[in-house]
Amino acid sequence: MTVVTDPNTRTLAPTAAGGVLQSMHDSLVIARRNLLRMMRIPEVVIFGLVQPIMFVVLFSYVFGGSVNVGGTFSATAYREFLMAGIFAQTVTFATAGAGAGIADDMHKGLVDRFRSLPMSRGAVLTGRTLADLVQTALTVVVLAIVGVLVGWRIHHGVPKMFAAFALLLLLGYAFSWIGALIGLTVRTPEAATSGGLIWLFPVTFVSNAFVSPDKMTPWLRHVAEWNPFSATVQACRTLFGNPGVVHSNAWPMEHPVWASLVWSVLIILAFRTLAVRKYRSATA
Repeated sequence: MTVVTDPNTRTLAPTAAGGVLQSMHDSLVIARRNLLRMMRIPEVVIFGLVQPIMFVVLFSYVFGGSVNVGGTFSATAYREFLMAGIFAQTVTFATAGAGAGIADDMHKGLVDRFRSLPMSRGAVLTGRTLADLVQTALTVVVLAIVGVLVGWRIHHGVPKMFAAFALLLLLGYAFSWIGALIGLTVRTPEAATSGGLIWLFPVTFVSNAFVSPDKMTPWLRHVAEWNPFSATVQACRTLFGNPGVVHSNAWPMEHPVWASLVWSVLIILAFRTLAVRKYRSATA
């Protein structure tokens, strides 16, 4: 049998249906895929929980009682002071995992398979960051339980507690886009992990997370007070009613809740734009 082919017929590559709803649907499909993958590799989730728990226990019992918080060397006061910093550190350190995951997908050619489907280009990255957000939320819940066990308490009610956790997750989601950009830029998952951690250490430690900026030299104190990480830590301490709220003329320290929101939204807008642009150029 002879098959006659029309020379005017062309093979078209799949194209994504436009619209915000289609993009949201595609993002949720990718997020579900990544969540299922996490469930099938439980050791990734377990190891992600162990590190912040170790930080809480070690800092609480090693430094507790030796750091002046609010004019006192009380171990209980330091543990309440510490938890906001540990929460913020935990959600931002998840950035390294996000970058490594995206770099791994790129390295294995999984992204090329996604390109063959009629889906939104930004959905691959959005779905990955949403899945990481769910894992981060689980880690925060476990960390809060451990914090209560070592003496951490909230003093301003449950609604403000949930507001503080929402700010933490928003910061973690914002930083995950930085990790996504790093994962798209480097060639291997190992490089993405290293690149994701190098900049996180100065961001988390040049802040008000573990010591008051008042103890720092003047120029370093100004850096710490305008650090987006510090704004979220200050907001959490304010909402939790924990000690260690910094009194400063810097706008982020005077209005930490608004500063945390503004910083997180700006980071998402900037780095999501850069990451999606990099993704399109890398897979073009």
